[in-house]
Amino acid sequence: MIILGIDPGSVILGYGAVKTSNSSKQLVEYGVIKTGAKTQEFSARLLEIYLNLQRVFDRVSPDAISLETMFYHKNAQSLIKLAQARSIAMLVAAQHNVPIIEYSPTEVKKSVTGRGNASKQQVQYFVRSMLNISETPDFFDATDALAIALCHLHKSSNILSASSTKVKSWKDYALQNQDKIIKY
Repeated sequence: MIILGIDPGSVILGYGAVKTSNSSKQLVEYGVIKTGAKTQEFSARLLEIYLNLQRVFDRVSPDAISLETMFYHKNAQSLIKLAQARSIAMLVAAQHNVPIIEYSPTEVKKSVTGRGNASKQQVQYFVRSMLNISETPDFFDATDALAIALCHLHKSSNILSASSTKVKSWKDYALQNQDKIIKY
C-alpha cells in the first residue's frame, strides 16, 4: 500500500509518499511544490498546484492520501487560501478515485513523535529516523507531509491489529510494535 501525505499550502505544498508491505515502511518520494507567491495571480498558483499534483499522482500511484484537518487561523484570508489549496489536493485525489483520510495536527505529531505538541524540528527528526533519510529536507512542509502519511500507516495498522491482538500493557505494545520504537 502506498500512502501519499499532503501538507497543503498555496505558496509551498509539501508531499510525501510512503509504501508499506509486511509491516515495513519504505520512502517512495517526497518534495514540495513551490509557486510564485509574489509574481503569480492566486488562480495561477492553484493551477500550478493542480498540474504538479497530477504529476505526483501519476508517478506515485497512491492507494490513499492523508491530509491534516483544518485548524483555526487568526487570519481569515490565510485560512481561505489554505482551504482552497487543500481542496485542489482533494480534487486530484477524487479524479484518481483515491480515498482521502484526515487527521488532526495533534494526531499526526503524536503518532510520529509520541507527543501531540512536538515542534516541526522534532517531527522532522523522527520522520528522518523512521524512513532512514540522510539529508535534511529544505522545507518542513515535505517532512510534515511524510509525517501525515506515516500517521495513516500507524493508525491503519493499529486498527487492523487491534481486532486480532489485544494489548494488555505498554510492555506488550512495545513487544508487538518493534518497528515503531526508535532507539537512540
